[in-house]
Amino acid sequence: MSKVLIVEDEPTISRVLTAYLTKNGLHVEQVFTGRDALEMFFRSRPDLVLLDVMLPDVDGWSILSDIRKKSSCPVIMLTALGEIDHRLKGFEGGADDYISKPFIGEEVVARVKAVLRRPIPTVEDHTLQYGSLRIDPVGHTILYEGEEVELSPKDRSLFLFLVQHPNQTFSRDQLLDHVWGFDYDGSDRAVDLSIKRIRKALRLSKDDPYAIKTLRGLGYQWRVQTKET
Repeated sequence: MSKVLIVEDEPTISRVLTAYLTKNGLHVEQVFTGRDALEMFFRSRPDLVLLDVMLPDVDGWSILSDIRKKSSCPVIMLTALGEIDHRLKGFEGGADDYISKPFIGEEVVARVKAVLRRPIPTVEDHTLQYGSLRIDPVGHTILYEGEEVELSPKDRSLFLFLVQHPNQTFSRDQLLDHVWGFDYDGSDRAVDLSIKRIRKALRLSKDDPYAIKTLRGLGYQWRVQTKET
């Protein structure tokens, strides 16, 4: 049974969410402050977090940032703020989806289940080394010749997703779903621009035995050549 942590300072809203999720076979834990959220998150290790932005002590953006420093656990932002800039801020910070209040309970359940169905990249206990490129999926760090590569949170998430699925091809729509969230309603050109920035930051050439490859009409993949290829 998947475990969901609800971080919501309004008890009534939290109870409604709990009722819907529990009815649909999910185990739910509730907290009402940001401080309790982080303590509960690292103690109980939920499978997904429903995170309200407006909390009485620590805002949801800060909590999301702290979670992303240690974990790739899916996070769905829950807030009354519906402006596009707030939505983009959540996605750029590493949120997996975004739900605006007022919400429909069945929609929340559908979104939670959709995010939980996404494959979670398996993380090894050691870093990945590709020549001068060193990647730590746990710490979300990417080093080139010992120096950290400057990437935005979204570009970093996209690159780490590809790296942890080597030699697998993903279409733009699949990458938007996995990295931006299925609620993203912008252009799929966001993927192309993100890939372009990543390639520039990584300083990899087309002759390297590892690179982000474009498969025309299919999508992108992190290609790792073996001695046989």
